[in-house]
Order: sequence, then C-alpha cells, then structure tokens
Amino acid sequence: MNSQQDSAPTTETNTSSMLAERSTVFLLAITCGLSVANVYYNQPLLAEIGRSFDISVQQVGFIPTLTQIGYAVGLLFLVPLGDKVERRGLIVKMLFLLACALVATALSPNITWLSVSSLILGFNSIVAHLIIPFVARMTPVAERGKVIGTLISGVIVSVLLARAASGIVGNILGWQAIYWIAAGLMIVLAFGIRGRLPVSKSSDKLSYQQLMQSLGDLVRQQPVLREAALNIALIFAAFNAFWVTLVFRLEAPPYYYGSQVAGLFGFVGIAGAIATPFIGRLVDKWGARVLVGLALALSLSGFVIIWIAGNYLIALILGVLLLDLAMHGAYVSNQVRVYNLVANAESRLNTVYMVTNYTGGALGSFLGTYSWAMWKWNGVCALCLSVLVVALVVHLSGRRSRLGL
Repeated sequence: MNSQQDSAPTTETNTSSMLAERSTVFLLAITCGLSVANVYYNQPLLAEIGRSFDISVQQVGFIPTLTQIGYAVGLLFLVPLGDKVERRGLIVKMLFLLACALVATALSPNITWLSVSSLILGFNSIVAHLIIPFVARMTPVAERGKVIGTLISGVIVSVLLARAASGIVGNILGWQAIYWIAAGLMIVLAFGIRGRLPVSKSSDKLSYQQLMQSLGDLVRQQPVLREAALNIALIFAAFNAFWVTLVFRLEAPPYYYGSQVAGLFGFVGIAGAIATPFIGRLVDKWGARVLVGLALALSLSGFVIIWIAGNYLIALILGVLLLDLAMHGAYVSNQVRVYNLVANAESRLNTVYMVTNYTGGALGSFLGTYSWAMWKWNGVCALCLSVLVVALVVHLSGRRSRLGL
C-alpha cells in the first residue's frame, strides 16, 4: 500500500508547546476517559432499567449491545475525519453532540426511545479516538510515549470507574441521573478543549471517499492487522459477556446484591490500569505476540475460577482481577502490533482495530444476556470460555512476522 504521507500542520510548533503543559495533557486524558465512559454506564444499571420499563432480561440486554454497535459505527465513519478536517473544532462539536445524546437517553420514556438514544450515544462517544491520533501526530517523538500513555491510562481508569459510578449513582438517584451528570461534564469539557487547544487544520488532501477506501486496502494487505483485530474482538466479546451479566449473577443466590455492588466490582480492575505501563515495557522486552498469549492464558484461568468457584465472593473478585489484567494486556499488545505496520496511517489502522474490537464487544453483550436468559451463569461461562478458545486458536495459527509482531 502506498500510504499518503502526512505533512506537518502549520500550527505544529504552537500545538506541541501547548501539549507540553501538564494541565493540557491532564485535560485531554480526562476528556478521553469520560467520553469513552459513556458507553459503559448502562451495564450495572440493566436490572434497574428493566424494572423501570417492565421489560425482560433479553429486551434490556439489547441496550449495551446497541450502544456498542453505535460506537463501532462512529469509529468507522467519524474517526477517519481526523485525517481530513480541522481537529479542534471536530472534537468540540462531537462533545456537544455527545451531551445532547446523553440528555436524550436520560429523558427516555420507553424502551424504543432508549434503544435509539443509546445507539446515537455510542455513535458520538468516539472523542478519545479523535484526540489520541491528534496528540500522537503533534507530540515530539521523545515525549510521545509518555503523553499517549497518560491518555490511554485515562481511558482505562474511566471505563473501570464508569461502572462503579453508574452503579452507585443509579442505586441512590435512579438510573437516569448518571446521564444528566455526564451531559454536564461533556459541556464543561467542550469549553475546556476549545480554550486550551489551538486550531489544527489537516494538510492531508485525501477525500473522504479515499480515506474510507484506504481502510479496505489496509485490511487486505496487512495480515497482522487482521489477526490482531480479530484476536482483541474475541477477547473483548468474552469480557463484555461477563460484565453485562454480572449484575444478574450478583442479584441471584447466594449473593442477593444490587447494582451498587455490581458497579463496585469496577474498582477491582484498577490493578489492571496500574499495570498497563508495566505491560508496555514487557511488550518491548518480550514481544507483543508473547504478551497476547499470556493475556489469553489469564483470561481462560479467570473464567475457569469464576465458573468453578463463583459462589465464593473472593473467587469472583480474583476472577475479575485476572480478566481485567488480561484485557488490558491483550489490548496494549495487539495495538502495538497494529501501530507498527504502516507509517502515517495510525488513525486508519486504529479505526480498523477499534471497529473490529467493539463489534466483538457488541456481539458479546448480546450473546451474554441471551445465554443468561437461556442457561443462567453456566451458559455465560461456557460461552466466554468457548470464545476465548477460538481466540487462542487464532493466536496460535497466526504466523510470526519477520519483525516479531
């Protein structure tokens, strides 16, 4: 593939100096994290949403599925625009649209409205994937790893805390409250981004049609991209199948817990977020494929523990810890493999990787709630282990590239 060479924008020097300020990086990390968190607020709230609208587990299970489908569609059709249009304005507009989608979700009078608003909410929640490629391009090479690592850590921590926050807020104020709070935060962040970042016009002359066509070229010509994307999609499917059904498991015997406790399980995953920089160093030392294999082994071990000893709270916590460590390890390792493939195509490589990832997540959410409705916890665990075995087969059958990717 003859990739389009990106020339530096005229505002590069100004933008680089702005990004050197820790307060700006911190603001961008918060924005990345809170924008992605919107996709996950509904998971600990599904039981309360179901009771609110008097609908079945299977019906309410479509809500996180639709949210993640919307997110995948947004990644596919909106993120490539970061290589074409003025970036600061695009980010600010998306934050305001995100606030509107959150308000629409909070005002949902029925399941149909909630389904449509959840789809739109996911579609507009791709702000982090506009910010990260923008920062990667504008940050000096010597500082790029540190800055991008900070942004990714913000995403990971926010996703974990989103489940805890929505569970606690939903238990106290009702499931709609977290969406009102999130809408206010998006508006504040939009003004903050507009005030901190300069205008950044892209010099890339590719048309939107050419940008989209180049995605297909990347998929056809990069076997490592196909393998890494499928691998993370399968792992994320198992991960999401677990999380969307955890609240139902905790409400059943022997626990009898509610959405608040389900949300608190998000704090268990903080260990995975803390371990992410260490995982990155291991990728550099051992190679990404080795770390993907270790992540799969951790995932399989976690689900075996959850299935066999899941009636004991300590075993459930240990299983969640292993799953989060595995998810972050696989995510970082596969992403390193993808970003090393084609120079100056990071945004489009990221689009293919993330669209495949969240499509897998959406499918996992649907299959997880379906398995719970049909076969309860045994069905969920069997589903997750089966998906991970497929991921392991994909990993073992993939040929190691000459660069050890």
